Amino acid sequence: MKSPKVGFVSLGCPKALVDSERILTQLRTEGYEVAASFEGADLVVVNTCGFIESAVQESLDAIGEAINENGKVIVTGCLGKDEAKIRAMHPSVLKVTGAAAYQDVMNAVHEYVPPPPDHNPYVDLVPPQGIRLTPKHYAYLKISEGCNHRCTFCIIPQMRGDLVSRPIGNVMDEAQALVNAGVKEILVISQDTSAYGVDTKYKLDFWNGQPLKTKFYDLCAALGQLGVWVRLHYVYPYPHVDGVLELMRDGKILPYLDIPFQHASPRILKLMKRPAHSENTLEKIKQWRAVCPDLAIRSTFVVGFPGETEEDFQCLLEWLKEAKLDRVGCFTYSNIEGAPANDLPDPVPEDIKQERYERFMQVAQEISTQILQGKIGKRMTVLVDELDAEYPVAIARSYADAPEIDGNVFVEDIDKSQIQPGQLLYVEITDADEYDLFAKLISA
Repeated sequence: MKSPKVGFVSLGCPKALVDSERILTQLRTEGYEVAASFEGADLVVVNTCGFIESAVQESLDAIGEAINENGKVIVTGCLGKDEAKIRAMHPSVLKVTGAAAYQDVMNAVHEYVPPPPDHNPYVDLVPPQGIRLTPKHYAYLKISEGCNHRCTFCIIPQMRGDLVSRPIGNVMDEAQALVNAGVKEILVISQDTSAYGVDTKYKLDFWNGQPLKTKFYDLCAALGQLGVWVRLHYVYPYPHVDGVLELMRDGKILPYLDIPFQHASPRILKLMKRPAHSENTLEKIKQWRAVCPDLAIRSTFVVGFPGETEEDFQCLLEWLKEAKLDRVGCFTYSNIEGAPANDLPDPVPEDIKQERYERFMQVAQEISTQILQGKIGKRMTVLVDELDAEYPVAIARSYADAPEIDGNVFVEDIDKSQIQPGQLLYVEITDADEYDLFAKLISA
């Protein structure tokens, strides 16, 4: 008997990607095959994003394509909270579930495409690290679900609930399995990574016989024992984050922090109800860099938030010039259905939002160019993501570059037969542009 095949479409952020990986792992464990096309699938699961309006539309379009190409579709993910909207446009979907609703998805799959009765999970083994949608050499490690904050522009708590931290022993077991499978870089993700364990009152757990508290610092220290790159995403500048900078300075984890500052104007931060908005973030950044001079900071910002004046925007630009962040992303504000910020007065006109976005990115680009020019002549270790199909070039990343969102290091004039993705190279930086570095190989 042929195994049933399930098609899968995964949209949204790395946290949603991890949800997809968990569902795919369970499907394979139960004997389902993953179809390579809509046509070859007995059913299609679409994992949606519902965070901003453009993502909602992309998700609705993906559902429509799956229905047109296959006909049998289960919808899951963040947009699943709004079943009425999905069914209004696509009434023929079989089932709609919310974010991280793994068992609900599996129950729906079982209902419409039963698992093979003769499947033996002890013979048809799934790899210990599970099914991954990332390249073999890096993987996302989700440490918690949900968020305790109530930022006015965000509906994540409505979609994913309050913070629920995974037991640290469980997280470390997964991390160890990834390393055993050949992963060279672990990217730690959640909605609020630095709040890890708050909901459990930092409950004591065990890993490899050693006691560990379910706590941000303890997790970072334990991950630092695994001998791979460890990169921290979605960190808020709480006071207890300071201790992790010493781990970075000592080479235990990468000197990289992804911190969603969002804005710098105290008035706008208050309207956003951002956590830690009272912190003097510029002073905090200076303190961190004093402890760990190589620290790379990436962040994202929103311009055109309701009520943002030119004075507020200038405050943000001046803050950015002083902070000199290594990697920066920016979005123009857009209403999100169900977000309290929709009801704030004084919306910013679209043309002004766009103009501020362009001015912001111009400043960010100038800062990035200056920082990268300062790296010319320096030597560093980089991780190869892929080899250029045409030229003798390895496309790699430094400690300052997360995959897909930051820059690259192009290692030129290499012997491609001697280098492969996932390999660490020691290089010397020879040139730079606005966002990328160019290098020559010193040793492989």
